[in-house]
Amino acid sequence: MIRLKNYLLAMENKTKNWREMYEGLVVIPAGTPGNESDFMETAYDATYWYEGDISFTLETTNRMAFDRPTILCQIPAERLGITDFCTAVADDCYRQWIPYLEDLNSELYNRNKPPEETGYYYMANPGGEILVRNTAYFTMRPRKDYKNQGRNIIIHYPAEQVGAPQMCISMRFQVQLKPNDKKKAIQLLINNLTTAVTSFVKFFDLERSEKVSALAKKQLELREWLQTSDYCAFLANGSILPRDSKTGSAMQGAIPFQAPDDEEIEACGLKGLGIKRGVTVITGGGYSGKSTVLGAISACIYDHVLGDGRELCVTDALAMTISAEDGRSVKNLDISPFISWLPGGDTEHFSTEHASGSTSQAANILEAMDFGARLLLIDEDRSATNFMIQDAMMRELICREPITPFTERVNEMDKACNVSTILVIGGSGEYLSIADTVYLMEKYRISNVTERAREIYRKHLQVSEKKEVKVVKAWKQRRLLETEGFSPYPKQFGREKVEVPDIGYLLIGEEKINANMIHDIVCHEQRTAMAFMVRLLETREGGGLFDVAENKTIDIAQKVDELYREMEENELDLVYSGNFPNCERFLAWPRKVDFMAVINRMRHIDFS
Repeated sequence: MIRLKNYLLAMENKTKNWREMYEGLVVIPAGTPGNESDFMETAYDATYWYEGDISFTLETTNRMAFDRPTILCQIPAERLGITDFCTAVADDCYRQWIPYLEDLNSELYNRNKPPEETGYYYMANPGGEILVRNTAYFTMRPRKDYKNQGRNIIIHYPAEQVGAPQMCISMRFQVQLKPNDKKKAIQLLINNLTTAVTSFVKFFDLERSEKVSALAKKQLELREWLQTSDYCAFLANGSILPRDSKTGSAMQGAIPFQAPDDEEIEACGLKGLGIKRGVTVITGGGYSGKSTVLGAISACIYDHVLGDGRELCVTDALAMTISAEDGRSVKNLDISPFISWLPGGDTEHFSTEHASGSTSQAANILEAMDFGARLLLIDEDRSATNFMIQDAMMRELICREPITPFTERVNEMDKACNVSTILVIGGSGEYLSIADTVYLMEKYRISNVTERAREIYRKHLQVSEKKEVKVVKAWKQRRLLETEGFSPYPKQFGREKVEVPDIGYLLIGEEKINANMIHDIVCHEQRTAMAFMVRLLETREGGGLFDVAENKTIDIAQKVDELYREMEENELDLVYSGNFPNCERFLAWPRKVDFMAVINRMRHIDFS
């Protein structure tokens, strides 16, 4: 950090780009230590060291934010006593680091001045989910291989003295500098950070980290069991499922979840409720907790942190939450399994810029199945009523109904396609006859009422002739993406456009993609990562500037698979570009099924 301080002191008072600290120009005498020549070599190294083994690497956040450097702090894992290098432990390290940055911000805070004048530390603020992030991960890092000789002169150690690379926790954050104030920059980048990292290392809670590691092993064990079992979800006894509406954390005083005695199973040494694959209905009166249970099942496609309340609950990682989505774009999709005809339309090649509630829900289900979803999560409160059910009286009244209600397809989806469904139903008994399992919620307690539900259905069922429904033999979509319009360049401008505002949209080229109804995207960092991923695919595979590139078709699912493999090999930061000032630097790993859902909501592309 001495070298960084020298750069800052040597800068002009009214510097705007802080170039010297980003470049890290060093001068290296030729020859060997103790036998240097007068000839000097130059190199660039923007990694600065503290206490010999803690490093801070400075990088520009984007082309318009030179006064807001991104810092990658790397601390040897052995310094913290860490031996488990999993994602959950890296996540916990970052959560332990955040309070130190928040303390620095509280010291800088001035209610009468913006952060640009006082200085500020920006960090990711993770929720209860444990995600792969570019802000917290373990990686091997070379050791410091030189010593300072004053100012920016360094002398490299002989290779045999350097030692092997070290496993480090890497944590990324940003520092807002005050313009034209070198003294303040030294305080923010050097004095404050070295003090904070010293305290972080000294007071690191290794006991908590070890508990997180043990929990991560248990969560992995549960997920491996779930993949080979007859169950699609598991809710452990004692879990706190209700959420505090303000914080999103476990609700204080909530009734712990408890499986019924006759339904309790044991999985990996834990007791709880296992929800079997097939068609499951969760019902109950208003405010009984049925939507809370479905929300927990949906949330537990991800692992959760220690103390979240749902950390021992797991759901099939390829589950998707489905709802109606009025107004979404649909391109060349076969929705005939649910919609047999439309006025002037072809349901086997259905396209619209403004889908209705029923056609949008049909599209969402069929796309999810095409993406590889194995479990659909549906709440009737967010569904199109005419898509979900049609009772006997309406069948008798309506002779020519184009919609095949979900009730008549859900069992086939299970048997023919191996796609299970969990539904929250409170207003219709139509699903009582077709569900494999029916659970009743009463006063936040769950019970299995399958047999009772079937008896009630048989008792009240009015005998009527059901319309014959053909068996769908081909649920799989066969579409290729046409690359014309698949471009990050707006038609009227020569510069790429990528923006991710906080309102749930992705703005890429001409596209304004509404991701708000992709319910399993849980944070802004996932949306930001997906925007960069779309942009990278477009620059590689799509139309060029002003769509002058030759139009072609691509198998977008194959290209997405290739991109994910590349990201796994090269880390998430592979997709980031600093050319877009309106995008944040912090990224989180999105699920492939959610990313495909984003692509399918693009309005300026077509499928053939």
